[in-house]
Amino acid sequence: MNDLQTEMKLAVAEAAVAQIQDGMVLGLGSGSTAALMIKSLGAKLEEGSLKDIVGVTTSFQGEVLANQLGIPLKAFSAVSRIDLAIDGADEVDSAFQLIKGGGACHVQEKLVASIADRFLVVVDSTKIVEKLNVVFKLPVEVIPTAWQLVKTKLKDLGGASELRMAKQKAGPIVTDQGNLVLDVIFENGIDDPANIERQINNIPGVLENGLFINLADEVLVGEIENGETKVNQLKRI
Repeated sequence: MNDLQTEMKLAVAEAAVAQIQDGMVLGLGSGSTAALMIKSLGAKLEEGSLKDIVGVTTSFQGEVLANQLGIPLKAFSAVSRIDLAIDGADEVDSAFQLIKGGGACHVQEKLVASIADRFLVVVDSTKIVEKLNVVFKLPVEVIPTAWQLVKTKLKDLGGASELRMAKQKAGPIVTDQGNLVLDVIFENGIDDPANIERQINNIPGVLENGLFINLADEVLVGEIENGETKVNQLKRI
């Protein structure tokens, strides 16, 4: 990650934390920008400028970080609603539709976002796209015994997929749920994200895919303008 991208991520992380209020139940997302947000939240709790916060994490990575920072946590199964969920995204289009799952945490991320009163997305400007899936592959979580079947079914839908392999271990990536991930690219991108989300999730053996449809309420975009870091606040109309 270059210095400018880090600056953008830091700016949106701080802007997101500024929206947190005392007493909130928070969805704490996954990934590099969300990690910066969690660190900023931990600092504010330690200094006392925020209090009575409870977090619900979307990944084991986030749980470890929150515990290190002393952020009180609850399991997803112990809450019925979340005041504010804050998470990153791998791609965001103009209709606020997202692709997530670069860190293979999209199942828990979607669960948390689905019960949040507000879902705030934090990204840098490189994540804003005209059309989803032209560049970033769509993650599809599958049960291990079904990945080859799902791969065939995805091909029938026009998607070329490959099993995501680990970089520092032999074999494929294994999710927090113990499943595998197929990364899918559709020729010319995804024209109808809502339809593709439904079609993929109807394939037997698929647990969930990384399309987040009509979930984001607001997107904070970190940008560099004339050498200065700024945050652009985009709200759903």
